[in-house]
Amino acid sequence: MRSILVTGGTVFVSRFIAEHFVALGDDVYVLNRNTREQSAGVHLINADRHALADSLRHIHFDAVIDTGYTAKDVELLLNGMGSYGNYIFISSSAVYPADALRPFREETPLSENKYWGAYGTNKIEAETVLLQRDPHAYVLRPPYLYGPMNNVYREAFVFDCAMADRSFFLPKDGEMQLQFFHIRDLCRFIEILLERNPSQHIFNVGNRETVSVRNWVECCYRIAGKQVELVPVHDTIEQRNYFPFYDYEYSLDVTRQHKWMPDTTPLTEGLAECFTWYRDHQWEVNKKPLFDYIDHQLAK
Repeated sequence: MRSILVTGGTVFVSRFIAEHFVALGDDVYVLNRNTREQSAGVHLINADRHALADSLRHIHFDAVIDTGYTAKDVELLLNGMGSYGNYIFISSSAVYPADALRPFREETPLSENKYWGAYGTNKIEAETVLLQRDPHAYVLRPPYLYGPMNNVYREAFVFDCAMADRSFFLPKDGEMQLQFFHIRDLCRFIEILLERNPSQHIFNVGNRETVSVRNWVECCYRIAGKQVELVPVHDTIEQRNYFPFYDYEYSLDVTRQHKWMPDTTPLTEGLAECFTWYRDHQWEVNKKPLFDYIDHQLAK
């Protein structure tokens, strides 16, 4: 049994990670302010990561899995820690500039991405601080994460369209490519890091294949048992007003991840899991007013 600290532990990525390692039989601690329901089987450390005092110093953690956002998040957590083994930081593909050569490799120089702005630059600064303080820490850079517990209005939006028998307004020709990674596959790769301790410490993670937005939408409709009528939108309208992704196509080179974990969840299978979860947890998703914009600006 490993002793594992997960920062957060109440929303999507960190919650799924915590429950995954509880199911494996690990001793899982979650660090949060106890403002949301806690997962079964975790040990709550009720504290703000920016005001830890001595809440962590008396516990040795075999692993720390951190979903923090900023250099301050990382700095203060490290300052408040006692002893620990592996530190795994969940970063983001947003650390790569949009105009860099694709697919992005781990060696691609990091700088501001115009689509992600401060989110990406904060992750860059967090990575920098962590690796300066702990050169043996692991940094994972995923593309779009999906799976059960996803509270971001992406596949859930398409499922809502399908269940309401709505036509789907698709950006341009629908050929923009997206890259995904199932949250369970992220957990599986973390397991590999903890068990095998590879010498490389920065990994792009994700499915090797990308998918067009057209095929992604069609897949979501099929899973919901519906057939989609696609309506192309060729106007110069901000895409995020009616579609859940930026008008931004990129891909990660995940060769190094696939050396250690060659199999990932097929997208159709993963989206089917999402749909099953979403039908019973619709209130847990942060919905955006996409329908309002579509109905008032597009469906005229």
